[in-house]
Amino acid sequence: MKKEFSGITVDPELLSVANITVEQVDALLGPDQSAWKIAPSPRLDDYREGKRHLHIDCKRGELFHLCASLDTRYICCSTHVAAHVSNCPFECTYCFLQNYLTDTTLTLVANVQAVLHEIEAGIRQQPWRLFRIGTWELGDSLGTGPIATSARRLVEGFSGFPNALLKLRTKGALVEPLLDADHGGRTVISWTVNPDEFISREEIGTAPLSRRIRAMKQAAEAGYLIGLHFDPMVQFDGWQEAYKRCVQQIFETISPKDVCWISIGALRFNPEMKRKIEINYPRSRITAQEMVLGDDNKLRYVRPVRVEMYRHLIGCLIEAGAGCCLIYLCMERPNVWQAVFEDPPLSIGELDYRFAVSLKRRFPGLDLPDPVLDRYLTAAEGV
Repeated sequence: MKKEFSGITVDPELLSVANITVEQVDALLGPDQSAWKIAPSPRLDDYREGKRHLHIDCKRGELFHLCASLDTRYICCSTHVAAHVSNCPFECTYCFLQNYLTDTTLTLVANVQAVLHEIEAGIRQQPWRLFRIGTWELGDSLGTGPIATSARRLVEGFSGFPNALLKLRTKGALVEPLLDADHGGRTVISWTVNPDEFISREEIGTAPLSRRIRAMKQAAEAGYLIGLHFDPMVQFDGWQEAYKRCVQQIFETISPKDVCWISIGALRFNPEMKRKIEINYPRSRITAQEMVLGDDNKLRYVRPVRVEMYRHLIGCLIEAGAGCCLIYLCMERPNVWQAVFEDPPLSIGELDYRFAVSLKRRFPGLDLPDPVLDRYLTAAEGV
């Protein structure tokens, strides 16, 4: 019998307050999982050990909110998140969770209906707006079997939301539980992508690029929209050709017509995180490049280097036929946007509006709300 976790616990409140049955827990874990026991979270503080213990919990407090990374000094994508998962089974050397989580136990909120009710109440308040809602803020959306099985219930719940898209983001290839789900076109399955040279060194335990691409093809054939995230984009010897090959590999297999958006962001982390990386992953070289500290307390490559990287990658994307996709930068100031794009958005609200316009124009069958710029600008002013 496969033993994916060193232990699995189920919170007693899940079976009572959340009205989840033992049979439902068994179905969530699947036939190949280890035996589980009813017990509170062990509250592990060891980063690696926490990844090996799965705790099935019930919803506690509000989970639906704006992305915590949003910073009004930058042009951010104004996405929303639903914190459905905490921690991740993978070990990326640059992962901020190693410096963020105090309880490192891999935790999954199992009463999905309560999460859907909270989201539905939130999006009803702005029926004119297209909400993009991700589950990846604190973990991989499809990182392991129980998480993917639970994500399927979110997918089916979102199929009835008229003004929201679910964003599942992963570095894995586990899409089978979703392929026959009734998604109604309301789910985007996104992949973080990088050249294999980088994945093998710095994204430990994740799927190689070829497996991610095969999973993209499966998802697209099942009618899902695809998202791509070149984030973090990293410099190393031969990075230009490596990223060009990466783009070519992707679009030799999937069509740009199936890709709704592509994000690009350079490697960044705070100084304390730099020390964590060097302690936890002494063989990693990602902290060796010259970086500068921004006023958001994050280290980044110097601006000319980032601009060069972004321009190069966008050129590769356009050459591969992906210029029709909405391409945007993650956590960058207006001056970087202006150096990279001929017609950049001027604010967070305008970028949010451009998402809505692009999706409405390119995927008319989704019947999304008609975007009105002034409403998006006004909503962003309240952030």
